[in-house]
Amino acid sequence: MCKIAVDTPFSYIELDNWEASKDEWSTTAAVLDHFKDEINSILGGGYEIADGKRKPAQIALLAGADLVDSMNTPGVWSEEDLHYILGNYPLFILERMGTDLSQTIAQLERFKGDFHIIPQLIQNDVSSTKIRFFRKQGMSIRYLVPDNVITYIEEHGLYKD
Repeated sequence: MCKIAVDTPFSYIELDNWEASKDEWSTTAAVLDHFKDEINSILGGGYEIADGKRKPAQIALLAGADLVDSMNTPGVWSEEDLHYILGNYPLFILERMGTDLSQTIAQLERFKGDFHIIPQLIQNDVSSTKIRFFRKQGMSIRYLVPDNVITYIEEHGLYKD
């Protein structure tokens, strides 16, 4: 679906299907490590500094506040993964309506993470959670996702249960 969503003549987004092509679920830590290696080691990412050496690209986790809030829910994330992710990767948090970021971040401070909040300057309450909810309720998702994604979801009978 991501490929369909960004498949437009004006898209500046590059999609990698590494995680989707896996036969089993991947932890967020494993995905971040994969892309850190892929971008910096295999593709030679980063940038050249004054002495001619390369400084590696910094990989970060970008997540909605609702997902970040789930990091405080017992049993959803392992403590080991949270320590690893938040200790090795900056976390950029997209504000979401209905999520108290100050409380969420206060609870995550024990991980000593590098947190950056991206303010929601224009109210946009669309999330994958809401898309799935709307579908389960039989509500329209038109104007919330691209038409070609709606077609794909409908043709494959996704998010009805």
